[in-house]
Amino acid sequence: MEHRGMKKWRPFATMPEQYTGLQEIINKQAEVPQPLLIEEQMEQMNFTLIEALHTNKQVYLTYYKQGRCMTETGFIQFVDYLGDLFIFIDEVFELKNKMRLSELIDVRFV
Repeated sequence: MEHRGMKKWRPFATMPEQYTGLQEIINKQAEVPQPLLIEEQMEQMNFTLIEALHTNKQVYLTYYKQGRCMTETGFIQFVDYLGDLFIFIDEVFELKNKMRLSELIDVRFV
């Protein structure tokens, strides 16, 4: 009689994949569309960016990234309106972050 070996029953073998799939679904449900800004809001943000750049005042930045609105605190180091780019140094890790001006939702002084 040939022994084929028994395979163990593994009821939770697919669970990590299921958790990954469920997490992706939950993340998709949490996504929001990028808010549209009116002209006045964009002008106010421009004035705040310029003042923050020249006075080195700390700001709260709210920006849109991967379906979410994110907020960070830090300092504006560089602004390039033509290139749709600004450089922001975050307060926590003191890292330089390049961001698009078009992703910016709000800028306020701390």
